[in-house]
Amino acid sequence: MKITDFYNYRKPGRKISMVTAYDYTLAALAAESGVDCVLVGDSLAMVMHGHPSTLAATADLMALHTAAVARAVTDRLLVGDMPFLSVRKGLGPAMDAVEKLSRAGAQAVKIEGLDGHGGIISHIIKSGIPVMGHLGLTPQSVNGFGGYRTQGKDRAAAEKLAAEALELERLGCFALVLECVPAALAERVTALLKIPVIGIGAGPHTDGQVLVMQDLLGLYGEPPSFVKKYLDGRRLVVEALNAFDGEVKDSVFPEAKNGNTEKRGGVEEAPYKLAVRG
Repeated sequence: MKITDFYNYRKPGRKISMVTAYDYTLAALAAESGVDCVLVGDSLAMVMHGHPSTLAATADLMALHTAAVARAVTDRLLVGDMPFLSVRKGLGPAMDAVEKLSRAGAQAVKIEGLDGHGGIISHIIKSGIPVMGHLGLTPQSVNGFGGYRTQGKDRAAAEKLAAEALELERLGCFALVLECVPAALAERVTALLKIPVIGIGAGPHTDGQVLVMQDLLGLYGEPPSFVKKYLDGRRLVVEALNAFDGEVKDSVFPEAKNGNTEKRGGVEEAPYKLAVRG
């Protein structure tokens, strides 16, 4: 999938699917699926590293995970998240972060918010790096929001969000993520913009949807109410681990077919000999 496909899909009303991936194994599964776009989200700070928020993600950490995902995702659009404060320290540090993600394999970057860094977004786009905007609940601002809360609920906040969405489009963003806003507001913003709007916790009327893969697979804690679990992955994995544990302790595993032996002259011998140092 290319940037231009986002516009082409929107014209006939085709929905766009996007999931996060943070490692090679799950990214390879995403690459085998029909999912259109893969996001290396800064939520990896929580999902992969156990932090309480996304604020612990750095440009180096994002680049490390992006490189792993890029080795598996070769025919889908790969977007990398610009981490906390990476666009608030000035143009130089912002471009350094963009360079790290791009060299790691990201074809585009996602940037949260607009206030105070519109000029940097414009510079990144004019440098040839596609930018996906992100409005509504922007997790990097969780402390300022006072928690993970729905945004744009009152008229003033809704008008501000709609104006920011139009400005991001004017600056040249190729798409917009809307997170945790009322469905009616998401529908309105989607109708206002010419670029595709990808929703998460924003109702059914956007041009597409994005979810954290570990949430939809049921692997990561108790997901938010807007997530649909397509697999009870946590239970299945724990059951598999318990089955392994039981078979090891009951001397059921390994069986003969799992053994690393071969017969020579009617006697089973290890096919590899250990070098003994004298």
